[in-house]
Amino acid sequence: MIRTVIILQNGMVMVFDGEGEQMPEYQGQYERMREDILSDAPPEAVFACWFNGNAEPDMILREGW
Repeated sequence: MIRTVIILQNGMVMVFDGEGEQMPEYQGQYERMREDILSDAPPEAVFACWFNGNAEPDMILREGW
């Protein structure tokens, strides 16, 4: 189950399950993966963006992702 979704500055998406394992079936370019992720992610999933070389990603609302 999707737990954490992070979009990177280059438009790639990283998706992790509740145990911190990557979920390759959801990883790829944001434009291609967005709808699948939003439809499959549970309400408690965490969404974030990781831009500008920050040490940690910034949490964002699901609606803004």
